[in-house]
Amino acid sequence: MNIDQTILSNSLRSYLFVAAILIVTLLIKRLVSRFFASMIYTWVDKQNHSELRKNHVHRLIVPIEQFLLFLVAIIAIYELKFPTAWNLNLFKLSLQQLLDSGIKLMFIILLIRVTLRTLEFIAIILENKARLTKDLSDDQLVLFFRDFFKVIIYIIGVLLVLRYVFNENIGNLVTSLSIVGAAIALSTRESLENIIASFIIFFDKPFTIGDLVKVSGFTGTIEKIGLRSTRIRTQEKTFISVPNKQMVDSIVDNISLRSERRIEMDLQLSVTTSAKALADFANHLRAYLKSENDLNSYQVFVSESGKQHHTLHIECLVNMQMDIDAFQILRERINLAAIEYANTNQIQFSEKG
Repeated sequence: MNIDQTILSNSLRSYLFVAAILIVTLLIKRLVSRFFASMIYTWVDKQNHSELRKNHVHRLIVPIEQFLLFLVAIIAIYELKFPTAWNLNLFKLSLQQLLDSGIKLMFIILLIRVTLRTLEFIAIILENKARLTKDLSDDQLVLFFRDFFKVIIYIIGVLLVLRYVFNENIGNLVTSLSIVGAAIALSTRESLENIIASFIIFFDKPFTIGDLVKVSGFTGTIEKIGLRSTRIRTQEKTFISVPNKQMVDSIVDNISLRSERRIEMDLQLSVTTSAKALADFANHLRAYLKSENDLNSYQVFVSESGKQHHTLHIECLVNMQMDIDAFQILRERINLAAIEYANTNQIQFSEKG
């Protein structure tokens, strides 16, 4: 067989050379892909945990294999001459131009796919490292910037397609987009404000994931801080989304940052209750609260007297670390102690609110 025989404008030797390159690439692509994935893992995680390495390196191997195989195939095929018999025109474009555009499009798609997988791969490693710390803000920070850079990569991918597939002048396109972008920015000002507010939240850290907050009449736990809104799981177990701009502009009570938790109650007693009975009631409650070891401090005093009722005000402070169930039980004990004393000494509660 004559290997210099010409077939479709190329010698058989050239076809064999391209085929050999592709076969070699198929044989070593897994080894090369694993090497690059391991190198990225080692670069991100200096400690190089073996178990985490085994669990996550495979996520990046397949995209790298596909990209590597396609890249080598393009380089090898471009060594061949385009067959003159295929010089056809379709829609005012030659078949060679269409094939070139298709190859460039596929290359950009695979490149963006590998970039996105690499970003997700790095994010997973950083998430695992962030979980080892007590601070929950770094966990959300990883997710936030992962989503942010995903948007940037998609935009770059679209620009690359316009430039190399459709041969558009990106400079003129960016200038045109800047004008359109300004108009869009005015119409989507609220969305942009929410995005800017998300950066303020991450860097100023008025609250983080897991914090119990009160905002706009809702009390709940922060579950996610996104680009546009903050998700809160309320105490009623509903799931609400609050725009980040509102989270920045509103008064947010971060209950988790309180040093102490407050028990506060008002006992509205009948106006027929004498001053001595009120004083004895207050002294009894002070003596009772003194016996409660879980209290850091307490106050009992007559806060109001009037035509409708006398008010005996009770305030107690406990450590924020106290379990919420224990906190509610303590509140219940104090209420029952007050009711028991009132019943024993025939002190009437006011019927008027």
